[in-house]
Amino acid sequence: MNNLPKINPSLEEKKIILFTKRVLKDQGFKNTVIGLSGGIDSAVSLSLLRKSMPAKNIFVAHLYYFQSQISFLKLFLKQLNIPQKNIYNISIKDSVDQLQKTIGLTKSAKAHKLRLGNIMARARMVYLYDLAKKHKALVCGTENKSEFLLGYFTRFGDEASDFEPIRHLYKTQVYDLARHLHIPKEIINLPPTAGLWNGQTDEKDFGFPYQEADTVLSLYLDRKKALSEITSKEYPNAKKIIKRMNENSFKHHLPHTIKP
Repeated sequence: MNNLPKINPSLEEKKIILFTKRVLKDQGFKNTVIGLSGGIDSAVSLSLLRKSMPAKNIFVAHLYYFQSQISFLKLFLKQLNIPQKNIYNISIKDSVDQLQKTIGLTKSAKAHKLRLGNIMARARMVYLYDLAKKHKALVCGTENKSEFLLGYFTRFGDEASDFEPIRHLYKTQVYDLARHLHIPKEIINLPPTAGLWNGQTDEKDFGFPYQEADTVLSLYLDRKKALSEITSKEYPNAKKIIKRMNENSFKHHLPHTIKP
């Protein structure tokens, strides 16, 4: 797709490093906590954190419900010189299962998968913020612009953070930055997933690929093209993409409050 939004990876790297340093300085923190899933967004965010601060000040949490990918990530963490004592490999299964049992959420319940996925995302948030309190740290988010615009996040779950270094980048731009940063190919080639249920992937949930989504969103929002101009054989899911964005835009304006 020729209309994919482009970036200069080198300039983005410098911009994000300066942003991270400024946030930490302005807020009076030296430490950060980040959730490392094994996917490209968290890998890129962690790599940029490492370029922004000493490894001893970074605390990494791998919070899994299904099989841990820590063995898969060990080499990557070693390359970044993250101290072993700063790495938390935590199963959230017992916590999530107990909560699921308490609220009576069964597999026969309507929207079981979605509700369970939200519980997992919010459980991870609890662990991250507890670690942040323990280590007097800010939580580094790992959300990209595509996820944000499409509402592909759990409110007060994976969306919860103190700063977001890559939220201004579309998913395809994150891939460009990952290649520039020499992120391991095993991570780059992994199908994007929130790890909320077996076989779950972002693009299966969407019903369209990131490349098409990023192109349509960029044409519509950045280049101010009318939807009628974008809809074509090249972008068969254009209406679906913009519809999803519009239906989830409420997530960006919460909580509602009474204006004084």
